[in-house]
Amino acid sequence: MASAGFIFGIIGNIISFFVFTSPIKTFWEVVKNKSTEDYEAFPYITTLLGTSLWTFYGCLKPGGLLVVTVNGIGASFQLVYVTLFLIYAPKKRKVKAAKLVALLNVGFLGAVIAVTLLAMHGKLRITFVGLICVGMATIVYGSPLSALRTVIKTKSVEYMPFLLSFSLFLNAGIWLIYAAVIRDYFMMVPSLLGVLLGIVQLSLYAMYRNNTKSTKSTDGMKQDKALENVVKTDLEMQVCNKDGGDCKSNPN
Repeated sequence: MASAGFIFGIIGNIISFFVFTSPIKTFWEVVKNKSTEDYEAFPYITTLLGTSLWTFYGCLKPGGLLVVTVNGIGASFQLVYVTLFLIYAPKKRKVKAAKLVALLNVGFLGAVIAVTLLAMHGKLRITFVGLICVGMATIVYGSPLSALRTVIKTKSVEYMPFLLSFSLFLNAGIWLIYAAVIRDYFMMVPSLLGVLLGIVQLSLYAMYRNNTKSTKSTDGMKQDKALENVVKTDLEMQVCNKDGGDCKSNPN
């Protein structure tokens, strides 16, 4: 069973790598235009937090090497994305993003690590960090529900591409199998949520795939892109969240 877990973990690492690299095209445009335009930093910042937490969890857990590799790579990509955002974002957005980074990626993450290492020992450390990871994943997975309601309302999958939905469903499925094989319930919960969400997304795609026109307003379309990005950032996290693709909102 350990060898089966290793195989599924390797497959999960490979799929997750491609999920993590999906925003490269977006940020290539950001660098080329020297502007983030209407893109939001929040999905990338939360993904950086999520992958960092899971990396820490993998370091604490015996045999957690594959968890460390996938999320360590993911955190590295997200760090680059966040850094580019801080460089090229308008001043107001840059300040807002910097505050979020300080609060979540420095303050919250630092507090979790400090409390875990200084106040806890043994299995309690794994339980504490695992519960935080599950809690965060659950919160993030609630966000795409609004986007799914919009798909149903507009009867359009314009901002829910099939390849994205399928790859995230496959990614979550692989990590669910991995978690089941090694009996890691902390990893199993967010992966199961990802599979269920993927089933809903693919079902909606099957229902509305022939509808090419959307009745969404401009603001609604931008909101859906942001919500689509949250789906990717969490699933990739593990995963997660999924990715970080094209996330836009109204400019401030």
